[in-house]
Amino acid sequence: MRSYDFTPLFRHSVGFDRMQRLLDSAIDRGQTTANSYPPYNIEAVGEDAYRITMAIAGFSEADLDITAKENALSVKGEIKEQSEGSYLHRGIAGRTFERRFDLADYVKVTDAHLENGMLHIDLVREVPEAHKPRKIEIKRGTSPSLAEKAKKLIGGETKEAA
Repeated sequence: MRSYDFTPLFRHSVGFDRMQRLLDSAIDRGQTTANSYPPYNIEAVGEDAYRITMAIAGFSEADLDITAKENALSVKGEIKEQSEGSYLHRGIAGRTFERRFDLADYVKVTDAHLENGMLHIDLVREVPEAHKPRKIEIKRGTSPSLAEKAKKLIGGETKEAA
């Protein structure tokens, strides 16, 4: 098993711990066998809206646990009561599972519902106004120097404080 040390990349940065965790988890996932149960789709249903659909036949709402924490979504399933009938063939997989999804910044889970053996999880990206691009007005005429602007700003603050 290979282990990569990304410490030199983050030596001159502050606040990029999440990036390092993402790189570490990508390496870990690449070294493990891909778990394909339960099958799922991720679709864009709008400009900032997404839906995860998972095929989970045999599970009820009580058998599922959906948790959103920070930038991660976890879906766990465990059938608590299985009938111990006399099966000639048992092809419906009712085994325990846990599926994790990494969410981008500002993506929130808005809804989850179970319909005909399909679990639908709706997500939306809500970027705060402070982080959205804003249009900067271009004015005509001469511009005051940066020093004058700073004096005006500092002078304006001290006048308000007095």
